[in-house]
Amino acid sequence: METKILAVDARKIGVIKATPNPNDILDGLDLELDTTTVDAQHLQEAAEQLKNSDIPVAFPTETVYGLGADATRSAAVQGIYKAKQRPSDNPLIVHFASLKQLRSLLRGSKTSHQANGLHDTTEDPIPAIYRPLISRFWPGPLTIILPNPENSPLAPEVTAGLSTFGARMPRHVLALALIQMAGVPVAAPSANASTKPSPTAAEHVAYDLDGRIETIIDGGPCDVGVESTVVDGLSSPPVILRPGGLSLDQIRTCPGWEDTQIAYKNKAEAKSQPRAPGMKYRHYSPKAVVILYEAGRSPPSYEELVERVGAHGRLGIVRTESWLSPEGATVELLDISLGRNTGDIARGLFSALRDLDRQDVDAIFVEGIDDNEGDTAAAIMNRLRKAAEIRVES
Repeated sequence: METKILAVDARKIGVIKATPNPNDILDGLDLELDTTTVDAQHLQEAAEQLKNSDIPVAFPTETVYGLGADATRSAAVQGIYKAKQRPSDNPLIVHFASLKQLRSLLRGSKTSHQANGLHDTTEDPIPAIYRPLISRFWPGPLTIILPNPENSPLAPEVTAGLSTFGARMPRHVLALALIQMAGVPVAAPSANASTKPSPTAAEHVAYDLDGRIETIIDGGPCDVGVESTVVDGLSSPPVILRPGGLSLDQIRTCPGWEDTQIAYKNKAEAKSQPRAPGMKYRHYSPKAVVILYEAGRSPPSYEELVERVGAHGRLGIVRTESWLSPEGATVELLDISLGRNTGDIARGLFSALRDLDRQDVDAIFVEGIDDNEGDTAAAIMNRLRKAAEIRVES
């Protein structure tokens, strides 16, 4: 199968206006496509494939690139698992272009309860606990865990046997436009081969999935660089299942979320069936061995470098806050500095791991950061700990 990369500039697809609802929440887009432009034609082609094909489409979001398929068709969702070689018990997040689209799915098919006239279709099916979060943070890097309705239109492969599913409205105009044009909710994990670093650029997707999918929408690099924060408000107290682009402090400012707890450090959670992507399996790993030095640990000595790959090996080093650029070593060193800013580190981390992998290094030494410095830092260290084969903690 030939894989095409279709460049799309959001400024060239036509007139796009947000459609707020009475509560000032984005409730879709008003699209006036200029079908004379190549960009709009590319987006239309991808939307038609999403709607009708069983081969997934890669597209940009503000977090990382996603690999999307119609969440209501089993054959299409199975295409995601096949392309990524993803374990079947790892659930998928469903992306929506509007609250109307989400509410329609949550109402499901008519049940006997509804047929008896006891169901009030004006009642909001979105649990009240989530409304403050949605009002403040959607569209954005936030995934909420919702009950899968009776007679759900979702393909069973989306939930991996769970009674819940993750829902998100991305803050990327091309993602929103694509989902709205396709007219279906879109199941989409990150568009990488399973266990590999998440893609933050179209070329990263092509490197992993060339020949496995047909279409990659190239909308440029991603702004956030790590996946969405996943929260479960159905539990008491609410919990964060996966750290990401939204911080714990931000979430705790919302009514009902003041006592939000962290679940992703819970070892019992790690052994159970994952309730959200990224909770159970090794993720974000390049081919090379990753050696993670926790925050504050001294950089590796020359002897440690030689011990790892021998006197003539190739090593990658990813520096953040305090390590100096190594000098004088006889081993070949490929050195990448991500700087001290956690936002810059998040945007550059996956790309750095991929760049070093493409240069066939034998091992990658990574300088960790303090994950108590905020949830972006926590998200970075969560990904690095899942990528690392070796952790240096003392």
